[in-house]
Amino acid sequence: MIYLRANFNYFMKKPLRASFVTLISAILFLYCAGCNNAKTAEILQATEKTSPGKDSAAPTLSKIDTADYNKKMLALSNYDTTGKWPVKAPYPLPGALLPYHRIVAFYGNLYSKRMGILGELPKEQMLKKLQEEVAKWQAADTTMQVIPALHYVAVTAQGAPGKDSKHRMRMPFHQIDTIMNWAKQIDAKVFLDIQVGHSSVKDEVPMLEKYLSLPNVHLGIDPEFSLKNGEVPGSKIGTFNAGDINDAIDFLVNIVRKNNLPPKVLVVHRFTQGMVTGYDKIKVLPEVQVVMDMDGFGDKILKRSTYLRYIYKEPVQFTGFKLFYKNDNKANTSGMYTPTELLKFTPKPIYIQYQ
Repeated sequence: MIYLRANFNYFMKKPLRASFVTLISAILFLYCAGCNNAKTAEILQATEKTSPGKDSAAPTLSKIDTADYNKKMLALSNYDTTGKWPVKAPYPLPGALLPYHRIVAFYGNLYSKRMGILGELPKEQMLKKLQEEVAKWQAADTTMQVIPALHYVAVTAQGAPGKDSKHRMRMPFHQIDTIMNWAKQIDAKVFLDIQVGHSSVKDEVPMLEKYLSLPNVHLGIDPEFSLKNGEVPGSKIGTFNAGDINDAIDFLVNIVRKNNLPPKVLVVHRFTQGMVTGYDKIKVLPEVQVVMDMDGFGDKILKRSTYLRYIYKEPVQFTGFKLFYKNDNKANTSGMYTPTELLKFTPKPIYIQYQ
């Protein structure tokens, strides 16, 4: 099985600290029956309108190059012939990161050397290693620009209930500011990740509004640590339903509109069936780009199987893949996937995270 990738023992030992309805024209992808890797699939364009809600102010839009977008999405799907990929969705707002860039991120928390590479190595060594991974991915796929990111766990699940019995701890803003400064040093994006514990997405995401209002800051949410029935985080794998994920999307949509920003990227971690329910009800809107990130560790065959069962078969929009420097390289495993190997997946993951 793929095991929990949380550092629960660490948590147990040391508590861590408007008026127009927008009408968006979107092009649906239709596929020819005989397309394959040797022949580019024919794309027919159809118009779809989405209505994000009465209370939403309409941003001023300019057009993206839809033909170029279609071409990039088709290539990202590895010319899938099943009709699942590319996902039919509205075009993003101008300035979207995806599918124009592949994001390579380092994950972790500064209070822990065991949560991920971001907190494990000294700053300069960590940033250098990240840039080396970016270079490897750029060499493996020269058709897409690769950009670095720091994926920082800004709300951590806790074994202890805490003062409000929410089993989560919000990191101090000065620590987030440190990550922001580090990211600026290498022109990296920042992802702020939330483990809600007994809290909720609706309560936790607004606490990070001042950061999410910045154009280079994006969001991650982790169903593994959402325990809805009172269990202690780490004792079982948690879950998000479509409503939980849509709460995050709605908040990001409003942030984008209020601040006239390019689309936000939302990373949702997943490595079991039950971690995400109602995938087909997750909103796909021009203001937010949703990445379903395969977040388990283990042998290559097992990880590929997990990707196929939970990411490929339940398409949302974009896909990600997590690599573990330690757990993927244990004696009983076949090692970490290389960029070249992962680029053969259908669809190709566009968000890569190292822990």
